[in-house]
Amino acid sequence: MIRRTALAAILAAAPLMAMAEGKTHHVAIHVDQNDPQVLNMALNNAQNVAAYYSEAGDEVVIEMVAYGPGLHMLVEGKSPVKDRISTMALELPITFSACANTIAGMEKKTGEKLVLLDEASVVPSGVVRLIELQEEGYAYVRP
Repeated sequence: MIRRTALAAILAAAPLMAMAEGKTHHVAIHVDQNDPQVLNMALNNAQNVAAYYSEAGDEVVIEMVAYGPGLHMLVEGKSPVKDRISTMALELPITFSACANTIAGMEKKTGEKLVLLDEASVVPSGVVRLIELQEEGYAYVRP
């Protein structure tokens, strides 16, 4: 009888123990379009992934990489999703990476220094950053 009770207690606690262990997931989100609908979808993807894994008892690390026309997402005064980015950066485990190659091209074209949102970090190349993240085991998402 004692063995059955102990076994029942272990089996009942098994789902909780599995949740307590948790797993860390890594997601790279690729943004290369300056379309508010696409930018919002990318942010929705990040929020949905974070919520899903949080409910499952897991952790997630998200990096959103913007280059080409998608860099507008991270440009001060041009980003149609600036407020969402500010909020998400406080609430989610997310990093916003901006392509230095794209920044240099935009600055050369306009003759003006580009100002990024405070939440953005510059990486040498957006494409190379996505490659590095995938080589590190990040899942790749392109909205």
